[in-house]
Amino acid sequence: MSRTSVLTKDNEKLEDMNINLQKSDINTLIEAASRVIAPLWPISTFAARNPWMGLENRSFDQVAGWLKNNRDVDIYPSASMILSAKSKGEIDEDFVKMSLHRWLDSHSFHIPRDVQERFCHNALKLDPLPSNLFSSHKLEKLTHELSGLNTDSIENTPMQPLSSHIENQDGERLVNILDHHVIKWCKLYLDDSQAGWTMPNREEGFYRAWQRLIQYDPALSKKQRKSLKGWPKDAHMALQEALSALEIPETEIQPYLEGHLLSLPGWAGMMLWRSQQSSHEHALLTEYLAVRISMESALIKPYLPLTNQQSEKKVSITPLLASWIHCGELTIEEWSQMSAAEQNEYLSFAYSFDEKLCRKLWLEAWEQTHTDRLSQKINSKQQETKDKKTVLAQLAFCIDVRSEPFRRQLEKEGPFETIGIAGFFGLPIATSELGSSNSHASLPVILKPQHKIKESSDENELKLYQQRKQAVDSLSNTFKTMKQNVLASLLLPELSGPWLSLQMVARSFVPRGTGRFMRHLRENWLRKPNTKLLLNHVHNTETEIPVGFYEEEKVNYAHQALKMMGLTENFAPLVVICGHGSQSTNNPYAAALDCGACGGAAGGFNARVLATLCNLPEVRERLSFEGIKIPEDTVFTAAEHKTTVDELHWIYVPELTKSAQESFDRIEAIMPNVSQNANAERLVQLPNVQSQLKNPKAEAHRFAEDWSEIRPEWGLARNAAFIIGQRELTQDCDLEGRAFLHNYDWKQDESGDLLANIIAGPGTVTQWINLQYYASTVAPNYYGSGNKATQTVTAGLGVMQGNASDLLAGLPWQSVMKTDFEAYHSPLRLLIVIQAPREYVERLLNNDSAFRGKVQNGWVRLASVDPEGRWENW
Repeated sequence: MSRTSVLTKDNEKLEDMNINLQKSDINTLIEAASRVIAPLWPISTFAARNPWMGLENRSFDQVAGWLKNNRDVDIYPSASMILSAKSKGEIDEDFVKMSLHRWLDSHSFHIPRDVQERFCHNALKLDPLPSNLFSSHKLEKLTHELSGLNTDSIENTPMQPLSSHIENQDGERLVNILDHHVIKWCKLYLDDSQAGWTMPNREEGFYRAWQRLIQYDPALSKKQRKSLKGWPKDAHMALQEALSALEIPETEIQPYLEGHLLSLPGWAGMMLWRSQQSSHEHALLTEYLAVRISMESALIKPYLPLTNQQSEKKVSITPLLASWIHCGELTIEEWSQMSAAEQNEYLSFAYSFDEKLCRKLWLEAWEQTHTDRLSQKINSKQQETKDKKTVLAQLAFCIDVRSEPFRRQLEKEGPFETIGIAGFFGLPIATSELGSSNSHASLPVILKPQHKIKESSDENELKLYQQRKQAVDSLSNTFKTMKQNVLASLLLPELSGPWLSLQMVARSFVPRGTGRFMRHLRENWLRKPNTKLLLNHVHNTETEIPVGFYEEEKVNYAHQALKMMGLTENFAPLVVICGHGSQSTNNPYAAALDCGACGGAAGGFNARVLATLCNLPEVRERLSFEGIKIPEDTVFTAAEHKTTVDELHWIYVPELTKSAQESFDRIEAIMPNVSQNANAERLVQLPNVQSQLKNPKAEAHRFAEDWSEIRPEWGLARNAAFIIGQRELTQDCDLEGRAFLHNYDWKQDESGDLLANIIAGPGTVTQWINLQYYASTVAPNYYGSGNKATQTVTAGLGVMQGNASDLLAGLPWQSVMKTDFEAYHSPLRLLIVIQAPREYVERLLNNDSAFRGKVQNGWVRLASVDPEGRWENW
C-alpha cells in the first residue's frame, strides 16, 4: 500500500491531518490490526500456536509475499533445506516438473516455450547467481539504459513505522532504540513472578503506569521527557495524539498499527493473550500501542520535518537481467538485439518466476511426494479386521505423534488394540491436585474449563501431607525471595554455595543417579497418600467454575469420549486410558514436551477422571440405555505414557476382575520389551547417538535426567499428517512417528457431527502444532527462539536472547534442527486424511467454511480414503 509523503509539522497542514476518531473506531482498527500477530501464552503453560491464525482468509502464498515485503521474513523453506531434502530422496522431481508445466500453462508470455522452460529448469536448480555477473561493466551499462519494468504485479511498499526510516548520529535506526525502550517497559509491567520490586502503579494498567513514570526515565533525553510530561492520561487519547503528531492519514492507521505489532510480535502477542484472559486487562493491546507510538513520536520529534518517502517499491533490473544471462543462457549481444517490448516481456517473466516461486514449487513437490508415499504405504497394507473378541486389552492413547511408535511396538507383542483420541479425552476440566489451593486447566488452550475436579484423601493423612508439602514449598519460596531481595541475595551464596556446588557436581557427572535420588528423596519426604477424585457436583458460589459433575454430565462425558474413540461395543476385559507427559531437567521448554495443545498439562489426570467415570455403576447403567453396554467384567484403568523414556506408568488401577487381571499381568510382562524397542527406535534419531545402543532404556533415562542435555527428545518434530480413521487403516504401517492418529468410524457417524467435531477440535490443534514447527524451522530468527543454550528466561513469561530481545514465541533451534546446518523437522504443511465416503468430506467442506478456507488457501492439505480404499487428493 502506498504511503503519502510525510508532511512537515506546519499548523495549517496539521489541522488538515488531525485525527479525530471515536474510541470505538480506534478499537475496531486495533482489533483488525491484531490479526497479524497471534496470542502468546507464558512458557510455563506453553501451547503450540499458529502464528498466522488471523491471516487464513488469505492464501499461504499471499501471506508469504506480504511478510517478505513487510518484514523481510521468508516462510518458504530455504534453498539449502530443499536441496538437502532432494539429496535424501524426500522429493520426487517429477512432481516439480508437473507443477512447472501447470504454472507455464496458466500464464501467457510472448516468449518461445522452449526458452521459458530452459530458464525455469535452470532457475529451479536454486543456484545463486554468479557474483561476477553483477560486476560486469556490460551488464551495468545495459541496466542503466533500461527505463524500467512495466508490470502491474509490483506490490507497493508496506506501511512501516516511521522510526524504521531514520538513523541517529551514531548510525543506529530509531526503530531499534524504540524496541529497546518498549521491551524494558513490557518486562517491568508483565513481570509478576521474578522481580523483587514490582512496577509502581501497576494496578492502574500498563499505559497509566508508564505515563506516570516516563517523565523520570533517565534513558530518555531531557527534551524527550519534557515532550511526554503532559501526555494524555487515557490510552486512547494518547494513541490518537501520537498518530496525529506523526501525521499518519486515517486511511493508513491500520497498516501503521500492523507494522508496530510486527516489530515485536512476541511482546505484542503476550499483551494480546493477557487482554483475552480477564476483563481487567481487556484494553492491554491498546495500551501497548499507545505506549509504543507515543514513545516513537518523542524519539522522532527532533528529526521533523522528514524528507519525502518513496511510495512505491522499485524493481531492480540488474538481477532480472543477470538471471536471464545465467538461467536463460542469453548473451548480452542477443539481449541488445531485442526490442524494448521484448525486453520488458523477458524482464516481466523473470520477475514472475523468481526464487520464491521456485521454492514454492519445490515445497509443493515435497508435500506431494510425502502424500504419495503415505498413500502407497497405507494401500500396500491389506489389513484384515481383527476379531475384537480375542483382544486382551484396549488402550486409548493421545493422538500425539509420539504415541504412534509406542502403539506399534505394543501391538506387536500380543492381541492388544490401540485407539487414538485427543489426550484430554473430551473432559473440559481444571485439575486441583491434593494439597493445592490452586488449579490449572487440563485441556487445549482453545477451550475453557467448565468443571474443577479435586483430589481428596483421608483427613488425617491430608493434614500431615499438607504440612510436609508446606515445609518444602516454604524452603523453595524462601530461596526464591532471597534471590530477588537486594540485601538477602548478598548472603545467599555463602549459605547455599556448598549444597548447590555438591548438587552441580553430582548432576554433571552422575545425572541419572542424582535425578533418581532427588526424586525419591522428595517423594519419600512428601509421601503423598492414596487419593480419590471428587466427581460429584458441589454447590460453591466462591469458585468461578463448578466443582464436580452433575449425574447427567458424568454420563454425557463418558458417552462422548467412548463415541469419539469408536469404542461402543466389543469391549476387552481391560480398557486403559493413557494420558501422556514428558520428563526433562533444566529445560525452559519442558511444558512444550508434555502436550502440544494443553498448555503443558500432562494427560494423566484426565485419563484417571474418564476411567473412574466409566467404572461407575450408575454411569454404565445409563450408557446401556443409550446403546453402549459395557460388560461387567470390563474394568477401566488409567496410565501415563512418558514420552522421553517410552514407559507406561499406572496411575489408577481399581480392583480388577479375573479376566482384567490376566490382561493387566500380560501388559506388565511385555512392557519392558515394548519400552526397550520403542526407545531403540526413537533414540537413534537423536544426534550423536550410536545406531546400536547397548541399553536404550538407560540412555533414555540419562537424557531425561541430564541437566546439560539440550535435546531430551524430539517432541513432535517431523509431524506431517493427521489421519482420521479406523486403526485397521494404518495398523502395522511404520508411520515413523510423523502422524497424529484419531480413531473414526464413519459408519457410526451418519450425521457427520463426529467428523465435524474432530476437525474443529483436534484438527485445529494439530494444524497449530504443525505450523508452529513449520514456522520455527523456516524462519527461526523471527518465529523461533534461537539456541536453547543461550536463552534467558525473563519475567517468568518466556525466553529472550540476551536481555533486550523480543519475547521469543517459537521453538528453540534444538527442537527442529539436527545440526547447525541440517534441519531435522521437514517443513511440510499438515496433510489431513479422512477415511470416509466422498460425500462425508463434501458435506464437511460445505458446512465448515473455516476449514474449507484453510484447504483452499493452502494452510492444510486434504485427502480421503473411501470405503473401497481409493485415495483422493482434494
